[in-house]
Amino acid sequence: MNRIKKIAVLTSGGDAPGMNAAIRGVVRCALNNGIEVIGFLRGYSGLLDNEFIEMDKRSVSDIVDRGGTILFTSRSKEFMERTGQLKALDILKKNNIDALVTLGGDGTFRGALELNKTSNGELNVIGVPATIDLDIACTEYTIGFDTAINTAMEGVDRIRDTSTSHERCSIVEVMGRNAGYIAAYTGISTGAEDIIIPEYNEYGDINKIITRVKIANKKGKKHYIIINAEGIGQSYDMAKMIETMTGIETRATILGHLQRGGTPTCKDRVYASIMGCRAVEVLLEGKCNRLIVYKDGEFSDVDIKEGLAETKPFPQYFIKTAIELESK
Repeated sequence: MNRIKKIAVLTSGGDAPGMNAAIRGVVRCALNNGIEVIGFLRGYSGLLDNEFIEMDKRSVSDIVDRGGTILFTSRSKEFMERTGQLKALDILKKNNIDALVTLGGDGTFRGALELNKTSNGELNVIGVPATIDLDIACTEYTIGFDTAINTAMEGVDRIRDTSTSHERCSIVEVMGRNAGYIAAYTGISTGAEDIIIPEYNEYGDINKIITRVKIANKKGKKHYIIINAEGIGQSYDMAKMIETMTGIETRATILGHLQRGGTPTCKDRVYASIMGCRAVEVLLEGKCNRLIVYKDGEFSDVDIKEGLAETKPFPQYFIKTAIELESK
């Protein structure tokens, strides 16, 4: 018989479109298998406050199309300390929680691992990757990325219209911290003239960009779009420098948290739903401390510790393609 009787689910860190679909997957698949579910509010902060709601099938009705997370989210400094982790573990024990399903990114999963370690392996933890940055090496897909790049793409398309009308150079800064995936996808999909990402600083050399802007302008190009990754930043300073050095009106736009919100795409709804269900299936299979992943066209799971230890180089074909498509 299944020894898992009751589980908890929470969302932590930055929100990502599709989180609600994953929550729905966890809750309904668990209930269908006789497992009780509670949802802790506001991530690890809510766990430390023992703030939760009972989850039934109706509690996750009509949420698959909603962005954000119905469980809310936050980052907790208290949970980063051992005293906070001991407190969280005590609360989980008092609530008779056999396993904790966490939706988030790298920090969320490391926190879950600390809970498992603190419990001497008694608390099972399962991670579902939900981050728009696509910066978890062991999986080719993370919940929210597809929506984020489509949102950014649509934003740049609109900016190009006004940039062309005013014959401007436009720098559009997208999210991604230390990962350039959003910038690369957005840049290629919108036909941007330049893409600046942390993984390839040479292509983002400001002096080379200024030279390319001048050449494009002499050839009669009416706009010049530069996609800049959040990890590089300094978009406003770049805009001032380009305008000063070229005489071309240059504007910087930071899309910011616009990319986190909005209705999730079909892909984010479907993949998130599958990952949520898979988290429960892993528990039913008796596995411990797993991270749900999508790799080589299949949904599977890996050990959380091993998965977080993986690294992957930025795909060079993205950089090569961007350079090949550059207007020369």
